[in-house]
Amino acid sequence: MKRVVIFGATSSIAQAVARRFAADHARFLLVARNQERLDAVAADLRTRGADSVKVLASDLADCTLHEAIIERARDSLQEIDYALIAHGTLPDQKACEGDAPTTLMQIGVNFLSPVSLLTHLANLMSHQARGTIGVIGSVAGDRGRQSNYVYGSAKGGLAVFVQGLRHRLWPLGVKVVLIKPGFVDTPMTASFPKGGPLWATPDKVAGDIVRALEAGQAVLYTPWFWRVIMAVIRSVPDFIFRRTKL
Repeated sequence: MKRVVIFGATSSIAQAVARRFAADHARFLLVARNQERLDAVAADLRTRGADSVKVLASDLADCTLHEAIIERARDSLQEIDYALIAHGTLPDQKACEGDAPTTLMQIGVNFLSPVSLLTHLANLMSHQARGTIGVIGSVAGDRGRQSNYVYGSAKGGLAVFVQGLRHRLWPLGVKVVLIKPGFVDTPMTASFPKGGPLWATPDKVAGDIVRALEAGQAVLYTPWFWRVIMAVIRSVPDFIFRRTKL
């Protein structure tokens, strides 16, 4: 039986991942801010076959709460097979440009908070000498662009942290998977014009995530073609790139 803890469990992608694990009768601890939404997700997972679902309403942006949250996960599940860090925000780039505190808040939510959780999880899972940690980053972290460099810098820093953490934990039997989605049709991207082949559904992305977690894949670009797209974007020389409007 798989034991799964999901942080940011009410996000669209996280819910889609959880539904896939529920079909295999997994046991869950779900963590997110909103108690009502957590209860609704938990009820849905039970109807889909989950063996048990426990929930914890907590503000994951507050790093001082993380040690207690991880202890709750240990107490609830005894051991963790899969942990998924799926919380975050998509900031207003212009608002960040005009206000340093807003920028720092967004860096905190999208970089410092996952780093704190990863550190606590790594210490717990290294003791059990097994398990897989997945963390949702973004293709935005592959290169700084004027349109979203605050978000991108948080995800870029997270990618380097995860790379080092993977290197540390691999000999101990713990796998760390960095997930880099492209455009996904979720409430977080509600203001974006949708349509076209670059957009994916949460369910499509979730299928890729579960397969990557089960395989212990180091880095997942989802859908797959974003690996190619971002390789091209990274390869553009700066003297050309700085003239673009990306």
